[in-house]
Amino acid sequence: MSRRGPLRSAVRSNVVSPVRRCSRTACGRPAVATLTYVYADSTAVLGPLATYAEPHCYDLCAEHSERLTAPRGWEVVRLAVDTTTARPAGDDLEALADAVREAARPPARQEPRRGNSAPARRGADPIEVARRAHLRILRSPEP
Repeated sequence: MSRRGPLRSAVRSNVVSPVRRCSRTACGRPAVATLTYVYADSTAVLGPLATYAEPHCYDLCAEHSERLTAPRGWEVVRLAVDTTTARPAGDDLEALADAVREAARPPARQEPRRGNSAPARRGADPIEVARRAHLRILRSPEP
C-alpha cells in the first residue's frame, strides 16, 4: 500500500463482451475472419473466424480482412469467408434451450423390478449398482 492509499485500476468495467473484436489497434468492430501465418512456407492464411481465439492467430473485421496484404515474397491464401454477421436462427435457439432444460432435469430414479408388474424397457439404460472412487458397477436391465 502506498502513502496515497490503495492502488486502483485505471479502467473500471463490469461488462465483458462475448463478441470477439478485430485485433487491429483502435478497431472495435466484430471479427469475421482469422489470420494465421505459416512462416515455413512464407504464407499468410485468411479464413473463417476460428472457433476459439488462439494466441498465434489474429482476428480481423470485414474491412481489415479485405485490405490485408502480406510482406514482399509472401503468399496470401484466402479461404471462403462470410463477412456478414451470422446470427443464430430461431430453431437453433430453441434447440439450445431444450438441451439446457434437459440437462437441468434431475435423472429419473428407476424402481427395482418386482414380480411381473411392469415389463422392463428394451434397450433401457444400465442401472448403477455401486460406486468406488471414479469407477461404477453397472447392471444391465433385464430383457
